[in-house]
Amino acid sequence: MFRRNNMRQAKKKINFTYYVMVVPMALLFFAFHTIPFLRGVFYSFTDWKGFGSWHFVGLRNYGYMFTNSNIGSAYAFTFKFAIAATILVNVIALLIALGLTSKIKFQNTLKAIYFLPYMLGTLIVGFIFNFVFGNMLPSLGKFLHWGFLETNILGTSHAWIGILIVTVWQGLAFNTLIYMSGLQSVSPDLYEAASLDGVTPWQKFWKITFPLIAPFFTINLVLSVKGYLMVFDQIMAMTSGGPGNSTTSISVLIYNQGFQGSQFAIQSANAVMLFIIVAAISLFQLNVLNKREDRIEN
Repeated sequence: MFRRNNMRQAKKKINFTYYVMVVPMALLFFAFHTIPFLRGVFYSFTDWKGFGSWHFVGLRNYGYMFTNSNIGSAYAFTFKFAIAATILVNVIALLIALGLTSKIKFQNTLKAIYFLPYMLGTLIVGFIFNFVFGNMLPSLGKFLHWGFLETNILGTSHAWIGILIVTVWQGLAFNTLIYMSGLQSVSPDLYEAASLDGVTPWQKFWKITFPLIAPFFTINLVLSVKGYLMVFDQIMAMTSGGPGNSTTSISVLIYNQGFQGSQFAIQSANAVMLFIIVAAISLFQLNVLNKREDRIEN
C-alpha cells in the first residue's frame, strides 16, 4: 500500500512543462520526417515519375534495382567510401584526442583549430577544396616539378580520394570531441597505479584506456558508418558524382535520377532500400559492440 502511494506521488511529480517541450517537437518530427518517409515508401510501389498519374506496380521497382548497373556501381562506391572514411576518421580522431588530453602546451588553441572545420558548412568546404585541388596544388606541383600534383585529382579516376581527404578532415572534429569526452572520464589514479607496476604506454592504452572508452568508440563507429553511407554534400560540391559516374554515391544517384531523371518511384525504392541497409548495419554494430563492451566489463 505504501509502495503504491509512493508510485502515485512519483507520477504526479511529472511537470507539465516537459510535455510542452516534447509534444511540439514530436509533432514537427512526424509532420516533416515521418509523413514524407511514408509517402516515399508508398510511391516506391508505383510507377509515378514525380508528376501526372500513377499506377501500382508491386515490387517491380525493387527488382529493377538489382538489374541496373548504375545502381550497383553506386552501392559499391558508397560502401568503399564509407569503410575507408570510417576507419580513417576514427583512427586519426583517437590519436588527436590522445594528444589533446595529454599535458601539452597550447592545448586550448589546438582544440579550437581542430574543431574549426566542423563549424564550416560542407558545401563551403567543398568549394574551397575544389579551388585547392584545381588551382593551388597543380601550380605547386609545376613549381616543384612533382608530376602527381600537376593534375587536378578531382578530374581523374582517383577523384574519390580527394573527396575522402576533405570528408575525413571535416569529420575529425566531431569524433575527436567524443573521444576526448571518453578519455577525460578515465581516472588518473588508474594510470598512476599502472605506472607503479611498470606498465608500458602501449599497455596502458590497450589494457586501460581503450576498454574504458569502448562506449564512446561504439557511438563514433555507428554514427560514422551511418553518416558516410549517406554521403551527399561533399560529392555534390566537389564532383557532382563525376567524372562519369565514378563518385556517384547512393544518395547522389537518388537525387539526380529521382528529381532530374523522372525516376521518382524507382529512386524512392532505392531510398527505402538504403534506409533498411543503414538501419540493419547500425543495429548489427550496436549488438556486436555492446556484447564486446559487456565482455570487457566482466
